[in-house]
Parts: sequence; structure tokens; C-alpha cells
Amino acid sequence: MLSVQPDTKPKGCAGCNRKIKDRYLLKALDKYWHEDCLKCACCDCRLGEVGSTLYTKANLILCRRDYLRLFGVTGNCAACSKLIPAFEMVMRAKDNVYHLDCFACQLCNQRFCVGDKFFLKNNMILCQTDYEEGLMKEGYAPQT
Repeated sequence: MLSVQPDTKPKGCAGCNRKIKDRYLLKALDKYWHEDCLKCACCDCRLGEVGSTLYTKANLILCRRDYLRLFGVTGNCAACSKLIPAFEMVMRAKDNVYHLDCFACQLCNQRFCVGDKFFLKNNMILCQTDYEEGLMKEGYAPQT
């Protein structure tokens, strides 16, 4: 966890070992850092600028994206069966995971946006219209 703290007395930077004389310093992993010294070991992004979370593994300090890329779990899209990289944004419906582009009604291909109503029937994602038509064909009306 990162925290930005006003400098009260000079502390040693865990990155460069020099005294921190800046107005603000970062505290992470129970150590103090210059804002420029706390960086992702892979992409060199300044971790104080990308959020309040950092990841460590195998003596590496990493941003979220690189941590997931290196150590995250990948899976397959329930619609297209192609691999979903661990760092990619996904949509979930119960135990199923989907690429954002694949999260659509599997009958009419209508894409869903955040907040849209969808139904999961027999492991298929359906829009409200196709779900209700399916219920009508089965002989009973949808519940409201």
C-alpha cells in the first residue's frame, strides 16, 4: 500500500539510498521512497502516479498490469473460447468470463453496456427480448 506523507525530517530513500528532502515522500513496504524512485521493475512507471496499490513477488516491485501479466491467471472466453490475458478487462456472468467485445446476446449479437439487463439461460447470455421469446416458446410467460 502506498501512502503520501509530508516530509517532517529527512529519511533515507529505499531506492537510491539518498536523503529525501522533497516536500512529499512515499511510504511503501515499510520503507520510504522519493516519488521518482518507486517504480515498476518492468515498465518503469512511477507507482505513486498510477494508484495506491503496488505488487511484489520474486523480489520485484510491480504495477498491477505487469504483476498480472507475469503472475496472473489466464482463462478462456465463454463465448469465443479464445484466451483472455490476465491483465485484460473482462465481463463476468456467474462462473463465465468474457472479453468485453464478446459480451453480447448469443442469439441476436446485441452488445451489452454497463447497466444493461441480460439473462443467463443454459449458459448462454441473452438480451431481454430473446429471453422472453424463449420463455414464450416454452409455454409460459416471463415473470415481471
